[in-house]
Amino acid sequence: MNRLGKKANETLIEMALSADGEECNGPETISTAGSEIPSSSEGLNSTETTLLIPEHQVQSGRKYNLFLKRRLRIDKRHQSKDSIFFRDGVRRIDFVLSYVDDLNKEWEKKLERRKEFESNLQKAGLELETEDKKESEDGKIFFVKIHAPWEVLITYAEVLNIKVPIRENDIPPMVENPLDCVLFPLRLPEKVMHPEPDYFTAPFSKDKQELYLINDESTFFSPSMRNRIVNYILTRCPYGTEEGKKKFGIKRLLNNGTYTAAYPLHDCQYWKKASDPNCDSERYTLYMEWARFLRFYKEQPLVLIRKYYGEKIGIYFAWLGFYTEMLFLAAVVGLICFLYGLFTMDENMSSKEICDPAIGGEIIMCPLCDRDCEYWRLNTTCESSQYSHLFDNVATLFFAIFMGIWVTLFLEFWKRRQARLKYEWDLVDFEEEQQQLQLRPEYEAKCTQKKKNPVTQEMEPYIPLTSQAVRFCISGATVLFWVSLIIASMIAVIVYRLAVYAAFASLMENTQTLQPISGVLTPQLATSVTASCLNFVIIMILNFFYERIAIWITDMEIPRTHMEYENRLTMKMFLFQFVNYYSSCFYVAFFKGKFVGYPGAYTYMFNRWRNEECDPAGCLIELTTQLTIVMAGKQIWGNIQEAIVPWICNWWGRRKARNNPENLYSRWEQDHDLQTFGALGLFYEYLEMVIQFGFITLFVASFPLAPLLALMNNILEIRVDSWKLTTQYRRPVAAKAHSIGVWQEILNGMAILSVVTNAFIVAFTSDMIPRLVYYYAYFENEHSPMSGYINNSLSVFLISDFPEENKPKENPENFVICRYRDYRYPPDHEKKYMHTMQFWHILAAKLAFIIIMEHVVFIVKFFVAWMIPDVPADVKAKIKREKYLTQKILHEYELEKLKERLCQGDTGATEKEFIATEGRMELSRAM
Repeated sequence: MNRLGKKANETLIEMALSADGEECNGPETISTAGSEIPSSSEGLNSTETTLLIPEHQVQSGRKYNLFLKRRLRIDKRHQSKDSIFFRDGVRRIDFVLSYVDDLNKEWEKKLERRKEFESNLQKAGLELETEDKKESEDGKIFFVKIHAPWEVLITYAEVLNIKVPIRENDIPPMVENPLDCVLFPLRLPEKVMHPEPDYFTAPFSKDKQELYLINDESTFFSPSMRNRIVNYILTRCPYGTEEGKKKFGIKRLLNNGTYTAAYPLHDCQYWKKASDPNCDSERYTLYMEWARFLRFYKEQPLVLIRKYYGEKIGIYFAWLGFYTEMLFLAAVVGLICFLYGLFTMDENMSSKEICDPAIGGEIIMCPLCDRDCEYWRLNTTCESSQYSHLFDNVATLFFAIFMGIWVTLFLEFWKRRQARLKYEWDLVDFEEEQQQLQLRPEYEAKCTQKKKNPVTQEMEPYIPLTSQAVRFCISGATVLFWVSLIIASMIAVIVYRLAVYAAFASLMENTQTLQPISGVLTPQLATSVTASCLNFVIIMILNFFYERIAIWITDMEIPRTHMEYENRLTMKMFLFQFVNYYSSCFYVAFFKGKFVGYPGAYTYMFNRWRNEECDPAGCLIELTTQLTIVMAGKQIWGNIQEAIVPWICNWWGRRKARNNPENLYSRWEQDHDLQTFGALGLFYEYLEMVIQFGFITLFVASFPLAPLLALMNNILEIRVDSWKLTTQYRRPVAAKAHSIGVWQEILNGMAILSVVTNAFIVAFTSDMIPRLVYYYAYFENEHSPMSGYINNSLSVFLISDFPEENKPKENPENFVICRYRDYRYPPDHEKKYMHTMQFWHILAAKLAFIIIMEHVVFIVKFFVAWMIPDVPADVKAKIKREKYLTQKILHEYELEKLKERLCQGDTGATEKEFIATEGRMELSRAM
């Protein structure tokens, strides 16, 4: 039977009942006015205004709902308030607005705004039901429940181009993986992984409702689709004119305090299933199978995540899960490299010579600071040199090359995984350009001028070029100022390192209690650790302020679309975070110890503080320390912010209501007391992971255990994110996304940069190249080529050549010479204190190594990227098959309609039109 005809019959019954004088009970506010979507001048563009809901459809739908309500009326006293339906128990609550009726000077203005806004929502076809503040737990909050009837859903499903089922998928499933039996313990039940059948889909059209598999109108659109549609209306619904400008959108009403919250409902409590059999209790399933840490080894139910939260959140968890899986391989290889360094520690000739009392104990090193520092023996750095070998060995080179290839594999295999998800989640034809047609409400509200679009020939809002230029100049200057502030703070930390080193050296020399640990906690290490901790604190403080500044300047730019807004904010935040988190690591890796000078001619910062020197065993151990503190500190602090803070806030907010029985603590109140997962919630999650990705790629040559730390963190991160999203936050509004967006380009850029940084770390930060040059060109003992390396790497300085302003105050043992880390001629040479030929040989070897390593890794990267197609072959075949079948079904539907018109004697349907339609079907089959 034709669905529209069915609706008409029900409407006749409803009209008969209305004629009997039956009245609707209850305080709910349901509009009886004709349906009307706001015009483009009120906040909707021309595309939306062409899809109006006919008045008779809205009225018939409402009367049908009232008929069901009278037939299925549930006594309010016996209905559980832990329900996701209106008081009639039939109409689903798709969205909830809350407000506090406070009697202040703005009270009348807020009341007028609410009245106008809710009236316009009703004109748009939505149905409202208000819960009085007397019914709320604290007796202060009003709740406005919103339901979208069928006519509204089908209208906006067409506007938003939502795809719906037309036929069950008949493509055979993939061939079973032979490893499935091994991976069985990691699998979730089939009903959790695939809660509903797979369908061929097509964009919804109101004129072709018979084409779709509509078994039940109340469940045809999933709750996430429904709340997305309602949110679309809420963000564009007007509420009046203020100061000569039209005002609209729920966001403005939330900002000015007219409403206190706007959110869709969770379908049940997370720790138990809903008592209503019509509720799927998907939140409970997600909590039990996904959001508990004890399920950390299980796969993620991505289909259910996508169904409950929408594609945008689903794609984030798919990416995070895939990233974590790929980290497993990097973590294993990094651990093997670390174990190699651990097991070969005793065989390291450099540390043996440093620790040998006859060699390292007899080498007197020049003071590490002016005047206050003393001469010291090389063997005092014995233990730190041994630990340095853990990360500065031959395996470091292998691991740096391996990670360059691993990054490429990760990005290429993610593209394939993403392509499969796009097919499975009906996002193949979804393009971001569709989103560009949907202007941000803030853009439409703030743009007072309009011009004709050359494509659509319609008037649309725009910002004049001069206004855009001024806004971008202010934005650019602000970003530049904050980046400069980061650099200034880094310089301040460097000054701290230079200033306190002498204090640490004096303290450890004169404090007896520190003597037992002086071998491990050297002045260099103490300075590095405290400076790293100070740097981390500064990073967190600057982050706190800049996040708010970045949002403010992005709002000031008034981006046109949501995608444009996110991309601009992403680039600002990433640029800042990149400089903020990595600047200290870049300093230690590429600047510390490189511009020191030599005794008697040291270089100074600001002509006051002497530049830092590296440990005789190299600067790599200090880079490892810096990286470990910043990376681990960020992960610990991030988990505290993400898990503990929301839990404490929710516990405090619900301390009075947590003991209330279910019939007094309603579902909308329970969700109201949760934290808000804002529009930028996922943005911060991506940012956190991308910064971590930088740590494990840009500087991984200095710390092979970084991927292992990241793996352990991400296993926890997945469960923390899922737990907080399922239990501590209100349900986010569903949103579509077919990829991770601009983050993909950022990851690609970091992958390329990582090859360069790791090549420079191996060449200039580690001691690998100087050792190799000595091994092959300057060895002194054929039987033990590395013996004598330490003595060869240290130059000689005549203490009497010290200027008075640099000379140490004391020389109790009357040393004549001291050694320093460099390759310079001795004081008795004609080229006194000038660089030796070995220095230039090492420099040439370093530059050659960088060029060779970069070219080799880049060639392998591009070859691997070329070899791996972005879209799997089976997915390509499925996409073609689905397009063919969808076109065939649509053409057959049109042909049947044309036949009906011919049979009914429709003069508009000609034989030529019939032949053309059949011809199009044949052409589609041939293609």
